[in-house]
Amino acid sequence: MDTRRSEQAGEASQVGIRAQGGSLAPGRVVGDGRYRLLAQFGVDERAAAHLWRARDGQLKRDVALTLLVGDPADAEAARLARRTLERAAHASKFGHGGVARVLDVLSLGSGVTSSEGLLGVVVAEWTKGSDLVDLVSQRPVAPAAAARMVQALAEAVDHAHQNGLVLGLDHPQRLRLTPDGALKLAFPGPLPEATLRDDVKALGAVLYLLLTGRWALPGGPAAIPAAPHAPTGRVVPPRSLVPTVPVELSSLAVRTIEDGGHGGIRTSAAILRVLGQVAEAEERTQLIKAVGEEEAPVEPDGTVWTTKKPVKDVARRKKLAFGVTVLVVATVVILAWGGMMLINLFQGDSKSSGPQINVAASSSSQAPPPSGQQPPPTQQPPSVPALGAAVKPSAVAVFNPGSKGDSPGRAKNANDGDPGTSWKTDEYDKQFPVLKDGVGLVVTFKDPINLSQVKIDAGSPGSKVEIRSTDKKNPKLDETKVVGGGDLAAGESTIALQQPQQGQYFIIWITRLGEDEDGKFITELKELTFLPAG
Repeated sequence: MDTRRSEQAGEASQVGIRAQGGSLAPGRVVGDGRYRLLAQFGVDERAAAHLWRARDGQLKRDVALTLLVGDPADAEAARLARRTLERAAHASKFGHGGVARVLDVLSLGSGVTSSEGLLGVVVAEWTKGSDLVDLVSQRPVAPAAAARMVQALAEAVDHAHQNGLVLGLDHPQRLRLTPDGALKLAFPGPLPEATLRDDVKALGAVLYLLLTGRWALPGGPAAIPAAPHAPTGRVVPPRSLVPTVPVELSSLAVRTIEDGGHGGIRTSAAILRVLGQVAEAEERTQLIKAVGEEEAPVEPDGTVWTTKKPVKDVARRKKLAFGVTVLVVATVVILAWGGMMLINLFQGDSKSSGPQINVAASSSSQAPPPSGQQPPPTQQPPSVPALGAAVKPSAVAVFNPGSKGDSPGRAKNANDGDPGTSWKTDEYDKQFPVLKDGVGLVVTFKDPINLSQVKIDAGSPGSKVEIRSTDKKNPKLDETKVVGGGDLAAGESTIALQQPQQGQYFIIWITRLGEDEDGKFITELKELTFLPAG
């Protein structure tokens, strides 16, 4: 697969590269002999940037390389490359699950020689998953899924913009879909003149691409068809191409991409608000449809559709239908006969022999046993499986990726058995995820437990939390998995996991804060109780 993609992605650019001192092909080593090229995943022609997967020979790991190709004698090309490398180096200090971490930046004279035909290299961690281009090559993505995928990417953009960084994700081959279904900027390296607005427009273009399979910005790869435009010059809305796209989502994509006119969307925070509303509404619609489809539809010839393999023989289907009918009738007859026998048993007439049975007595009462005999043991109904006893974590710490603060010294108060003590987040002027994705507590158990429920005694109604599982004590957010979630009320709230989850590390992740009387955003957790499956 990698070899085929490498050939397709690099075919159009090999002639130009050879003229500049070498051929980029699998097996070639760049960066002072450290990185061996494995497969090419795209070309961003606007920056002469070639996107490769490579093997780091020193650390024995795969990495993502953004190779800036050009002639070192071309002063303008060299200047633009330096600007891209400077931006990439600045972004190396930025950490977010939606962006691959920049590991190194190589420039001419510092890891790159003029004989390589390169002006620079951006080295980033390798992102497992699949290409965005591969994802949309077969069919558009379902609207709800598309909204959630772009929502995750928009959170990364919003976080970066809060830190004054431009990500440069306005090219679909720079993005990859992670195994957990999130979009990630896999090949960092913003164009020299890229702006914050370019990042926002890119979010609209990515949404448009997921909904239609077409790219709505200039400079897209040849493998993806360009979005059509109306005679007025405006991009055709996604709903005009795919009628199942919700009106709100179609409008969001167009309003984000276009620069002119009123009603345009200019910030990632605004995109996040709309995406969250649309995704929730679309998921509710799909749920209603799914419930409505539980009743199996019947074809005109009487065939009932099931998940089993359909019977193709018409005569066989008729025999099957007849057999089912006979079985139903026989069952009804047997039940009726059984009912009559019970009536005769409990309400026998005067000719019936044997003692009368009193059925009016309470079901809990019993006739006294004969003299000298012990009463038979009372038969109890089978007990409903219960939850196990609460398990206390061995450690509680603040989980705050990419940030510090939020009272780390008081984290233990959330599980000290005293509701009078608590752990609180910092006070925020803006609601999550404007300033950051969230904050929470990571709990460690001495031994793995099969967690089923989490009871949260909170002092901040309106907060929203996720229960996440992970296999390590200090994970990145994208290394955790959501296994449950819900809203917190004043007092104790019970969060039931989707299904019992075996693990040693769990995270109470706050995605929405409560609001105090002063209009500040804060969440207070007084006591956490962890209940395993019984």
